[in-house]
Amino acid sequence: MRSYGAPGAGILIAPILVIILVILVLVVLASCVKIVPQAQAFVVERLGGYQGTWDVGMHFKMPFIDRVAKRVNLKEQVVDFDPQPVITKDNVTMQIDTVVFFQITDPKLFTYGVENPIMAIENLTATTLRNIIGDMELDQTLTSREVINTKMRASLDVATDPWGIKVNRVELKNILPPAQIIDAMEKQMKAERERREAILKAEGEKKSSILVAEGNKQSAILDAEAEKQAAILRAEAQKERMIREAEGEAEAILKVQKAKAEGIRLIREAEADQAVLTLKSFETLEKVADGQATKIIIPSELQNVAGLVKAAVEVAKE
Repeated sequence: MRSYGAPGAGILIAPILVIILVILVLVVLASCVKIVPQAQAFVVERLGGYQGTWDVGMHFKMPFIDRVAKRVNLKEQVVDFDPQPVITKDNVTMQIDTVVFFQITDPKLFTYGVENPIMAIENLTATTLRNIIGDMELDQTLTSREVINTKMRASLDVATDPWGIKVNRVELKNILPPAQIIDAMEKQMKAERERREAILKAEGEKKSSILVAEGNKQSAILDAEAEKQAAILRAEAQKERMIREAEGEAEAILKVQKAKAEGIRLIREAEADQAVLTLKSFETLEKVADGQATKIIIPSELQNVAGLVKAAVEVAKE
């Protein structure tokens, strides 16, 4: 007896298979859509060979035959390498660690140029550093950091160009000489600081003494100026006093002369006769007699007048 499946089973399985197939197709198609973000680039291979480099934006790849071989970061990157032992020209071993700033400029060369780009840059940096430091002495190495940075950047940039890498800057982070060299350098720096301190102290004392001398000089000048001004003021005061005394005496003399002139004018206006003048002469003679002089000279006119007066007195008695 033959058995057959349910007639509706085949009808139910077919739509499910179609749905699964559609979902698979959509998943495959979705996986073929790639969006490249900013500052990145995708290196795409087709059947194992380089197919192209995708820039920023949306891209489509062939399913099953295309694949994204490498996602490349185009930003500037920084790599801090461990300290490397280097020997200077005067046979001093130092530990120097470097910092390299680089940027990928060609994603294809970066992907296929070297197996491990970061390790390659590290080894290249150590080799270049040893070559540069080997031609320099210790003192020159410690004082020529910028020169070393420039030489290393130029050498690394040329060497990494085939790898699609551009070295923008190289910095020596630390330079560590041996312990005995560091101790000697510290002693030298201490002696230099003490020498500078002594120089600054001497300069300060010199400037201080100069300022004191300048102050004394200015003080002496000011004292002399003050004494000079005082002498001038005293002389001016003496001169003013003498002028005022002379003016006072002149004014007194002038007033006396004016008074005498006024008296003479009044006498003339009164038309005084000889007798009045004679009496005035006697009054004057009386004042003269009251003085300290022991000899008095009497004018002849007064002698005659005296005789007349005596004669008049005798006549009166008779």
